[in-house]
Amino acid sequence: MGRPANLALSAKEIQSRVIYRDALVIVLNKPSGIPVHAGFGGGPNLEESFVHLTYGLPRPPSLGHRLDRDTSGCLILGRHRKALQKLSKLFATSRVRKTYWAVVSGQPKRNEGRIELSLKKTGRGPGWKMKGDRSGQEAVTGYKVLGSVKSFGGIRTWLELQPYTGRTHQLRVHAAALGCPIVGDQLYGNRIHQQEHTLMLHAQAVSLPLYSGRKPIHLTALPPAHMIEALSACGFTGARALTRTLT
Repeated sequence: MGRPANLALSAKEIQSRVIYRDALVIVLNKPSGIPVHAGFGGGPNLEESFVHLTYGLPRPPSLGHRLDRDTSGCLILGRHRKALQKLSKLFATSRVRKTYWAVVSGQPKRNEGRIELSLKKTGRGPGWKMKGDRSGQEAVTGYKVLGSVKSFGGIRTWLELQPYTGRTHQLRVHAAALGCPIVGDQLYGNRIHQQEHTLMLHAQAVSLPLYSGRKPIHLTALPPAHMIEALSACGFTGARALTRTLT
C-alpha cells in the first residue's frame, strides 16, 4: 500500500514499528523526525497514521503520552477510552518507568547522579522553549554514564537518563544544565552541538504495570541507525542482542 500524501507513515511502515499490542495498549518504536501530532505548522504527523492500527476495534488508538519530534523510541498508545484513563493514572502517579539513551557532548564530572532543576516555559508561538526556573514545575532526572569516546571534536558520552517527572523538553534542558548538551540539539545546544542535525535522544525502554497481580510489561526499542553508529563509538556492542522483549 502506498503512502497518502498527508500521512507520515504508510500502513506497512507504522505496523512494522509495533513493539507490543494487547487489549489495552499498543507500543510503537517511533521514528525520529516526525511529530506525534499536528503542531503550529501543521503537516504530516504520526497520529494521522493511527488509522492503520485499529486491529479490529472501531476507532484508532490515541496517544498515551508524548515524545518530541526528533526523539525516537517507545511510544505508548491507548486503544480505547478505559485504556487511556488507566494510562493517565499510571503516568500521573509516576508508575510508568522510562529509560532514555542519549549521546551528549562532553562528560559529566560524576558517572551517575540526579539533576534537580525546575522548568518553566518561556516565549510564545513556535519560538517557545523551556528554561530552568525556581518558580517552574519540579523536574528530576537520574543519569548514568554508560560509555564515552574521545575524538577530534572532543569527548562524547553515552548517557542513560531516567526522568522521574515528565516535563516538556526535560531531558534536553537537564543534559544542557549538566554541561553536556545532547548532540544534535538545535534548541538547547551551542553552535558546536548544532552542527549535527539529528537529535541523539532515544526512548530505549519502558516498564508498564498494566495488570494487577502480574509483573510489569518491559519493552525495549532498537535505536535508529544514526544513533547506533554514535553509541557504538561510545562502547555499545548490543545492537544485535537488543530485541523486542516482553518479561
